[in-house]
Amino acid sequence: MISQNFKNKSPVFLYLQTVLLVFCLLAPIQSFAGSALEIEVGVDASLNKFKKDIGGAEVFLKNAKGVLVFPKVYKAGFGIGGEYGEGALRVGGKTVDYYNTVAASIGFQLGAQARTVILIFTQDEALQKFRNSDGWKAGVDGSVALATLGVGDAIDTNSVTDPIVAFVIGQEGLMYNLTLEGSKFTKIKK
Repeated sequence: MISQNFKNKSPVFLYLQTVLLVFCLLAPIQSFAGSALEIEVGVDASLNKFKKDIGGAEVFLKNAKGVLVFPKVYKAGFGIGGEYGEGALRVGGKTVDYYNTVAASIGFQLGAQARTVILIFTQDEALQKFRNSDGWKAGVDGSVALATLGVGDAIDTNSVTDPIVAFVIGQEGLMYNLTLEGSKFTKIKK
């Protein structure tokens, strides 16, 4: 009966149903949105943990043209998933803008999780392109290299020459084999 119903639906109708389902998944996640002060406290804590737990982090931060930090990116899914988080872009150690990140996914997934996402801009040109965009999408508007740990649980800072390097940190530490492609970053008012 169910499969028969889907056979009779147009692709546009199925697409709209999928978008509505993703929106319903993201709506409760957006309730985690914080004030500017809450975001700042989260960014400070995330950067301190990053420097403490990840060898080589200090080198990246020292040479960064800008650092975009999302203290908590919440992801939930049941077949179709969504994720949402809010953070701050710092240039020269000072917050210049606030952003949110939103992504949707389809595939086998069940449950919810939170993680920290840190994007480090290593080149002025990449930072300016990001800041001047009206909704920047990873993998479309610019590539993002995901950092991984090398020998001794430290980042090999010499081999990373990408203009944007991302660090995804879960409860167990730096995560890898993930992608940020399709994640959209949009400036927000706080």
